[in-house]
Amino acid sequence: MGLIKSEEEIELLRESSLLVGKTLAEVAKHIAPGVKTEKLDRIAEEFIRSQDAIPGFKGYNGFPATLCISVNDEVVHGIPGKRELMDGDIVSVDCGVKKNGFYGDSAFTFPVGEVKEEVLLLMQRTRESLYKGIENAVAGKRVGDIGFAVQSYVESFGYSVVRDLVGHGLGSNLHEKPEVPNFGRRGHGKELKPGMVLAIEPMINLGVKEVVQDRDGWTIRTADRMPSAHFEHDIVVRKGKAEILSTFDFIEEVLS
Repeated sequence: MGLIKSEEEIELLRESSLLVGKTLAEVAKHIAPGVKTEKLDRIAEEFIRSQDAIPGFKGYNGFPATLCISVNDEVVHGIPGKRELMDGDIVSVDCGVKKNGFYGDSAFTFPVGEVKEEVLLLMQRTRESLYKGIENAVAGKRVGDIGFAVQSYVESFGYSVVRDLVGHGLGSNLHEKPEVPNFGRRGHGKELKPGMVLAIEPMINLGVKEVVQDRDGWTIRTADRMPSAHFEHDIVVRKGKAEILSTFDFIEEVLS
């Protein structure tokens, strides 16, 4: 469980991360009003298993599904079920896979039908904040630089950063050190070294930063019931510029 991964390990992590992107693209083909979230989960599980991999989330700490599907005010860890997506919803889909002993973990927030402009902007800026964070995931900087970049960007629009949930290291375990908060101070936190693999995942709320947990013991939603967006990439810390292992390209092909 070393923080620094070898190039061989990084290639295995890349393969798993790319598979998550392909899985999310398969799911994206079916996101539409009237579709039950359990159907999306089934599609993802079948696809992952067809690629000689296993769902990374299913059974993890008892989680019952392949995908975390979180709609509107649900931030993360929503459990797929009979709920039907509706026109105007946004749906955050978080997916993990394990292949050849290594994990991939990525998330994307999708619009369903016609979504309000202010919510589309929240999604766009959350995604942009992810890349602001990645720009700071370089050797010699610190974890706080990533969080500061995300936080300062989204707060400039009046959004808030969820404090209770953070990004993380990634490897042969789904959650490894270090934790990667989406808030922080420049120059603070663990130093970033070449070969660290991180899952950076801004979770940004239109309203307040506070969240509550549902009775199901999993679903986290905003305390004020305002929408939340979530985007996540797996990256390798390098000198000068981070290397992104996961991809949204397959998703973009479907959405276009």
